[in-house]
Amino acid sequence: MSLQAQSAALAGAQEGAPAFKVGSIAVKFAGSANVSEQVVRANMQVREGGDLDDTMLDRDIRSLYKTGLFEFIEIKREAVDGKSFNLVIEITPKYRVLAIRYEGNKKVKGTRLEKEIKTKPNTALDERLVKEDSEKIREYYQKSGYNQISVTYSIERDRATGFGTIIFKIKEGDKVRISDVRFVGNTNVKARALKGEMETKKWWMFSWLTGSGRFKDDQFDDDLDKLRDYYREHGYLDVEISQDNVIFAYPTPEKLVLTINITEGRQYRLGEVSFKGNKLFTSALLKRVARQKSGVVFVPSKLDKDVERLEDFYGKDGYLDTRVRLIRKPNVNTGNIDIEYGITESEKFNVESVVIEGNAKTKSTVIVRELVLGPGDVFSTVLMKISKLRLENTRFFEDVNVTPQETNIPGRRNMRIAVKEGRTGNLTFGAGFSSLERATIFAEVSQSNFDIFNRRSLFQGDGQKFRLRMQLGSQSSEIVLSFEEPWLFQKQLALGFSIFRTSSDYNSSYYSQIETGGEIYLRKRLFELVEGKLSYTYQIIDIQNVSSSASSYIRALSGQNTVSKLGFQLLRDTRDKIINTTSGNRVEINTDLAGGPLGGSDNFYRFEFRGSQFFPIFETQAQVLALIARAGVIQNFGDSKQLQYYNSFYLGGPYTLRGFENREVGPRDEFGEPIGGKSYGFFSAEYSIDIVSPIRFALFYDGGFVNKGAYDFNPLSYNDNFGFGLRLFVAGAPLSLDFGIPITGTKENKKGNQFNFSFGTRF
Repeated sequence: MSLQAQSAALAGAQEGAPAFKVGSIAVKFAGSANVSEQVVRANMQVREGGDLDDTMLDRDIRSLYKTGLFEFIEIKREAVDGKSFNLVIEITPKYRVLAIRYEGNKKVKGTRLEKEIKTKPNTALDERLVKEDSEKIREYYQKSGYNQISVTYSIERDRATGFGTIIFKIKEGDKVRISDVRFVGNTNVKARALKGEMETKKWWMFSWLTGSGRFKDDQFDDDLDKLRDYYREHGYLDVEISQDNVIFAYPTPEKLVLTINITEGRQYRLGEVSFKGNKLFTSALLKRVARQKSGVVFVPSKLDKDVERLEDFYGKDGYLDTRVRLIRKPNVNTGNIDIEYGITESEKFNVESVVIEGNAKTKSTVIVRELVLGPGDVFSTVLMKISKLRLENTRFFEDVNVTPQETNIPGRRNMRIAVKEGRTGNLTFGAGFSSLERATIFAEVSQSNFDIFNRRSLFQGDGQKFRLRMQLGSQSSEIVLSFEEPWLFQKQLALGFSIFRTSSDYNSSYYSQIETGGEIYLRKRLFELVEGKLSYTYQIIDIQNVSSSASSYIRALSGQNTVSKLGFQLLRDTRDKIINTTSGNRVEINTDLAGGPLGGSDNFYRFEFRGSQFFPIFETQAQVLALIARAGVIQNFGDSKQLQYYNSFYLGGPYTLRGFENREVGPRDEFGEPIGGKSYGFFSAEYSIDIVSPIRFALFYDGGFVNKGAYDFNPLSYNDNFGFGLRLFVAGAPLSLDFGIPITGTKENKKGNQFNFSFGTRF
């Protein structure tokens, strides 16, 4: 039967005629049959004696191709009678991999190279994959320092068996380190600035850890793009940096000197700035909004920022769909580049309603109270962005997307808030060791999106804060329970409390100290980024196991002492990150009043300033300079003849002067035991740089003094140290390893170099 007749018959069957049946199914291999016939049949749904269905046959062909075992598949039909057809499946199998060989690899074993490739013996031979494998081998050699590596491949096919052998031919060359990166033609830009833009760097002492100092093709291509972008960002729009003009020199077989030739071209400046299409606002007003003025260096990214700034300027008044287009106009007469902002203004919009999506756990009220834009307000894009930022700062969500949503009402848009819930609860436990507290074991449960009254949602969704921590150690123990309601009475006023009990033996060898108490506080944003905190704390401080050889001053406080104090704090925090901070600052002023009308056995007042500032070096977050300054004064009054030593100021240890032991810097009693002072000053500077993220190397300098008298800031008792360390993460917590070397000290506290390792941050 002809093909046309078969098709007509099948068409007739589909129109209601009796269905055609499948007679026999035969499998024929073209070439060697390195795949069994059972594999073919197992990937087909058509069966002998079943209905003949074209759709099913097409699906079977696709299924066979998906196995990756076959080069070509064709199904032929042979008519048996008017109602059935025999099927012949003609298949050309792909070659299979018999073996993989490596030739020329003297420095790297074949067993190591096998880990880099995807092709494996007894799998289908895919030449595209083999080519990718050769590139993977080349990349591995490059990362190991063999920048002159050459990798080719050949395939030996055996038609009789259907198997092929892959041979990777390798020319290793010498293992090379980059000894220098040089520039030619950089008349107006310093080489140091250009090197700072590149990932390709010369070999240095930590290269074995960072992986730098080796030449890598892809990385170097990216570096050349970064150099071009850097020049353009400084007004050199015609800069030429061609890879063909890079010189590779080998002063020795193991050293590589890269010389990059640069044609800078001229530096362009901004000419006339004009506006077109603006009817709502005058050009003079828009010029004040755009920060780039005539005569400044032409910087593309800053002009893009001005476009965004202009759209935000329109958007803050509800003109959501206003678009600004930047048009460059080279000025032949002046040699500068004139620009024109083409503005397409839109109608004004108000907020119709707030649409919230994705909050399966968090209550809608928790989201709404963070918004600074609501129904009926002018739809300000600036306030919309602030709302997005505030929602992100709650850290309840992995992703927050705030966008205008069209409505059927003219001049109205919904504000659509789509969130993706994040994990806000943690259960952690483990063991640790620090130079201060020695060995410890701990367990902690915390929930930053707690709901004390919602058992059905596992106490989640109302934005409250809950924390329970228990720690037991050889030198200290601790249990803390804390809770906070950040929106008391649906106002931006936080109410919180904590209950704690801590014991420590590391403060002194003459006594041990147990503190039991609680704190209740109110916290509120006062203005801009400044928040205030008013707190009341009651503590019972139990001084136990006092040594008979201790001074009369220490023995006098043996037993229980009570502290009842009122505290007030002003805090401003602009840090970009709490951990591994790279920019911003944190400033706090603390005041306390204890005793007097508040009761308790201790009577004192305290003032303390704490500040830190972070500077990214060379405009990169890989290098950061952190500065810390602190000062404080505390004074007893009333019936207290002298200040209790557990309320005094001390310096020394992993969080202050790292070249001295804990609390060793400050006044002492007649037996040489530290008893602290009433005034102190402290300064620290730390430079840190990424080695391999998140591991950082740090150099630091610490200095400070503690004086016996209140308001005595005479630095005659100044102590200082320098040192170096590492910053890394262990079980999700920041760990600092520091080696401090004392410079100026006393015979009592200068006890040699100190090695500190501690969890948490100093800032």
